[in-house]
Amino acid sequence: MPSSTVENYVKQIFAEQQRRGGTLVPMGRIADLMEVVPGTATSMIKALAESGLVTYEPREGTRLTEGGEKLALHVLRRHRLVEQFLVQFLELDWSEVHEEAECLEHVISEKVLERMDTILGHPRFDPHGDPIPSPTGAMELSTLDPLDGCEEGSQVRIARILDQDPAFLQFIDRSGLTPGVFIQVVSRNSAADALTIQIDGGSTVTLGLTAAMKIQVHVREPVS
Repeated sequence: MPSSTVENYVKQIFAEQQRRGGTLVPMGRIADLMEVVPGTATSMIKALAESGLVTYEPREGTRLTEGGEKLALHVLRRHRLVEQFLVQFLELDWSEVHEEAECLEHVISEKVLERMDTILGHPRFDPHGDPIPSPTGAMELSTLDPLDGCEEGSQVRIARILDQDPAFLQFIDRSGLTPGVFIQVVSRNSAADALTIQIDGGSTVTLGLTAAMKIQVHVREPVS
């Protein structure tokens, strides 16, 4: 069974590849993601390459092999199912479950994981809107738009929160901007880098564009 360190590396590489459209991930970026010095990251990537989990191109970067991607998706499945279980059944705050899942994802057995999946009703998304890979590694990838790019009058449904920092999630929760909520973009203030939105026909909230960038939505249609 791969070590927790190996699982963390392939999970981070997978996420970064998704952000980069599948291109090579530079070694410096991997070192930053894993919070290690570049030499440590390079040594680990060479070991992963020997294990067949990544391809490594010196001075260029690395990417996951088919086997590495399969492992990464399995780790993500464990992580996101655990998050959903902690929120839905143990009633932990969604701002707490990421760190808990980071620990539990490495030790939970397949038997327990699949039982959790059954009890949860085979959820497609975790509490933050992240897709949960299937047992075969398939993952639903919807076309989403960042909230900061929506025009005035746009009606959208919040689908995913990218930033899982506890303080940010608590702010999102207090503001009522959780996945599944319908909102309308009321106004954009470019000078103030701010976006004012109305939540499901009710209260309004003003967000900085940096915060809005971390919220992904399904766009419906602009209001004329």
